[in-house]
Amino acid sequence: MAEPRLATGIWVSAYLARLRLHDIPAFVTAKGDETAGAVLVKSNTLDGQGRLFQRSLDLMTGARAWITLAEGKEAEVDASIERQRRFDPDLWVIEVEDRQGRTLLDEPGLAD
Repeated sequence: MAEPRLATGIWVSAYLARLRLHDIPAFVTAKGDETAGAVLVKSNTLDGQGRLFQRSLDLMTGARAWITLAEGKEAEVDASIERQRRFDPDLWVIEVEDRQGRTLLDEPGLAD
């Protein structure tokens, strides 16, 4: 039996709180479905560059991990976000602003 999944709105709130504890500014730029919306995380390094992460499921192991969906000039990353949002209007987008590119997505519990 599959483990129950945390509602997306609760996960987003917890993620933003974790970022605040590390003094990393982050903003919800698109609010999706509170219960089951997918989440994209944009890393903005404040130098015109960015990376876009999406939570992905490894079908072989059932494990979830964050993968890079787009990377490069911020305008190109933003265009990728817009394409994804046209495809999935229930999508959440969180923008994390950190010159070092920290997102904390590699910390335990954030892939779940």
